[in-house]
Amino acid sequence: MKSDLDSVLRRFDDLNRQDPRPVAHEGRTYAREYLHAIKVHEWVLRLNPTASPALRLASRCNALCRWEIPRDAYPKTTAGYHAWRKALQVFHAEKASAILAEEGFDPAEIARVSALIRMEGFPGDPETQVLEDADCLTFLETKFHEYLGDWDEPKTIRILKGTIRKMSPAARAIALELPLDPAARTLIRKAAAC
Repeated sequence: MKSDLDSVLRRFDDLNRQDPRPVAHEGRTYAREYLHAIKVHEWVLRLNPTASPALRLASRCNALCRWEIPRDAYPKTTAGYHAWRKALQVFHAEKASAILAEEGFDPAEIARVSALIRMEGFPGDPETQVLEDADCLTFLETKFHEYLGDWDEPKTIRILKGTIRKMSPAARAIALELPLDPAARTLIRKAAAC
């Protein structure tokens, strides 16, 4: 028997709450990937209030248990970053697919969620674009500030340009208005102007 959507979302949340890396956001402490999943889901619903069940599911598991494959497992290069991201997409899709199968979802539904997590058809597939927009906005809103002390301005601008380039025009406009600290907003505006 197929589980309802909320039950599966709770199962994804339970896994992401196991992330050993705590983060503070708006006066509360969260497991890092749990916060990420919640925020991506919120952005998806804001960007597309009629999001399909597959997109809603993918939004909550597109970074499922990400801490299990740390960034340090790959070289600290651009190529290493891209290899890590591809490995994560496969890992997240496989983990989510196994859970969805256990919860009684049919193969077509599982395949669609998996395709969204792996960003198949991006940017031509409107749902992959919404998921990418939500992921980018979540990064800017909840993680970007962590890197401000680690990256020099040219590297920050280069990374932000790559992030902004992946976003739809509507999401770019939102990114420019996020309530971030002035230094972060200035850097986002500089990158958007390039």
